[in-house]
Amino acid sequence: MAKTTKILSTVMVGALAVSLAACGNNSNGNTSNNTNNNTGGNANSGSGAEKVTITFQNIYPDSTDPKYGMLHKIVDDYENAHPNVHIELDSLNTDQQKQKLKTQAASNEVPDITIVNPAAQMQPFVDADLFAPLNDMVEKNGLKDSFQEGILDYYTFDNNLYALPDGNNIGLVYYNKALFAQAGVEVPTTFEEMVDASKKLRAAGITPIAIGEKDSWTGSFLFMNILLRTNEGPGFLQDVVDGNKTFEDPAFKEAVDAFEKLVDAKAFQDGATSFDYNSGENLFKTGQSAMYYMGSWATGGIETSDANKDDNIGVFKFPTVNGKGDPNEFMLAPGSAFAVSKNSKHLDETLDFLNYFMINYPKEAFAVKGAVGVAQTVDGDFAAAGYSNMAMQVLDMFKDVKGGDISFDNTMNPGTAQVHLSSIQSLFVSKKSADAIAKEHQTAYEENK
Repeated sequence: MAKTTKILSTVMVGALAVSLAACGNNSNGNTSNNTNNNTGGNANSGSGAEKVTITFQNIYPDSTDPKYGMLHKIVDDYENAHPNVHIELDSLNTDQQKQKLKTQAASNEVPDITIVNPAAQMQPFVDADLFAPLNDMVEKNGLKDSFQEGILDYYTFDNNLYALPDGNNIGLVYYNKALFAQAGVEVPTTFEEMVDASKKLRAAGITPIAIGEKDSWTGSFLFMNILLRTNEGPGFLQDVVDGNKTFEDPAFKEAVDAFEKLVDAKAFQDGATSFDYNSGENLFKTGQSAMYYMGSWATGGIETSDANKDDNIGVFKFPTVNGKGDPNEFMLAPGSAFAVSKNSKHLDETLDFLNYFMINYPKEAFAVKGAVGVAQTVDGDFAAAGYSNMAMQVLDMFKDVKGGDISFDNTMNPGTAQVHLSSIQSLFVSKKSADAIAKEHQTAYEENK
């Protein structure tokens, strides 16, 4: 059963509150580390066991991201303990994986383990009966209790859990202190100051904001934070669904106008729609742009990047727009999640590996400084482990979360979401009136509801 924005936002805030247990010294909360070498006991591991290959589709293709190394370590450890099992990695960027999964689903050839996004994006795959329920698996070895309170609701339909998330995040702005100083720019406290800062940075020969808009969800994620402000709080999409508002509401049009001010200020790198997520992020990580708006999951990759040498990277909350909104209301981002094909030829072994992977995920993510925004409780002292000042600032922001919205494509039906993604993406290459963008959205919603 699909869930509403109001319900999901409430759940998300509760989950984020629980995550704060990981920020203190030597947390004694429930953690996956209590059973970090337990494989669940479902798979045969003897030398005479049948040889098994499990295809693991994932979105960790970037070798500069700490989670890339984490993934390979867990896989190697499992294969060493189970010599009859080979984990075949299919590592793709986010949009490539989404498109490939759609093709695979259409031919009923879903890989043993794949990546799905929560709520509305996941619904069609669940309706097509493609995934195996994970209820029994997570009840073993305390795995279910390792997840932050409420986070699994995003991946549960008709009381069946179909995927296990990697993250629980918020949207924020990373910035390069040295490039700000070079252009004489202060950290913006309003959207208008952010636009002005972009103009000054551009005039100084610095790309203001990096984005990977070939993967159209990135622009949508930024746009939705603007809408969260112009709407003066969360729930705009829910109001549309409930019939209380339309996309031609003044708050939506105001958000479009504000977004176009960033484009007009040449805030984004030239050819932004030709950069995918990873290449856009790498502009920031290599010190080639001054700001980067993204979910807090990016913290790990930025943590160890060239740009963050000498604690050069800071973060700030997305500011007010035209004096509207509360910076302590965030875009909320329940993570992508791991689902298992119902028709896997090696279902027992696949479930056993996923169980092992998730049990070890927080421990290994913490070790490579990639544990900010993990969906499970993390047992560790971030500061003592050498996490940067930037990472500690992000962790502090989690404490300030009052509420927020989840992304457009995790809320609306796929037909409306696709029109939205294309419509916002078009703003990067050609100017359109707010009226025209609003009408595109409303027409798509009426045709697809």
